Amino acid sequence: MGKIISVANQKGGVGKTTTVINLGYALGEMGKKVLIVDGDPQGNATSGISPLKDKKPNLYSALIEEVPIEKVIYPLRDGKNPIRENLFLIPSNIDLAGAEVELVSMLFRELKLKELLKKILDNFDFIIIDSPPSLGLLTVNALVASDFVLIPLQCEYYALEGISQLLKTINIIKKNLNQDLDILGVLLTMYSRTTLAQQVVEEAHNYFKEKVFKTLIPRNVRLSEAPSYSLSIFEYDPDSTGAEAYKELAKEVVERVS
Repeated sequence: MGKIISVANQKGGVGKTTTVINLGYALGEMGKKVLIVDGDPQGNATSGISPLKDKKPNLYSALIEEVPIEKVIYPLRDGKNPIRENLFLIPSNIDLAGAEVELVSMLFRELKLKELLKKILDNFDFIIIDSPPSLGLLTVNALVASDFVLIPLQCEYYALEGISQLLKTINIIKKNLNQDLDILGVLLTMYSRTTLAQQVVEEAHNYFKEKVFKTLIPRNVRLSEAPSYSLSIFEYDPDSTGAEAYKELAKEVVERVS
């Protein structure tokens, strides 16, 4: 049975979507069958690896309009790259913002995504969910559906601010809605060889101990350029430090979930 990982942090700009795309691709490169679920109305995971941003049916269709989950899964194969044969996507766009409002009045609203993904879990080795930069119902749905949460942490000032609120939310969900939820790890992103970045690394290790991944994701221009071409870093610049880092992260993830 596949493992479901949410990538979550209510702060924006910490590398959630970059991690979803490139961790997904790196796992695909290891021969794993991977489904990326774009759970953010901004739709950046969708546009960052595909031309499917305006594609319907999408995640909103499955959550709100009761379109079967199988109908909103799209292969990312392009006929040229064999690794993309292992990659699949449930796309999203701004439509999903309406789901946050519409879910409020529904019964068992926190369980909607879990119920959908349960039907297709056996088809994949990994399902990776990109969460919005908030702790609203979409993020709660992602965490309730997941086995693990991966928390990206930017190596900058105020990096740990707000983390206590995220951890509180995770604990509430673990207690009331998903007792199997576990923190897979804390991923330090946008790392550079500065005193400030080093301080954040030390603070993270003091706070999260062994939960911090050994892999550091560097501040790397190529990583930020790749999504504008709808490509992973492995397709855009396979020799970059960013590609090397995400390859190492994928190995750590496989080791931790097994």
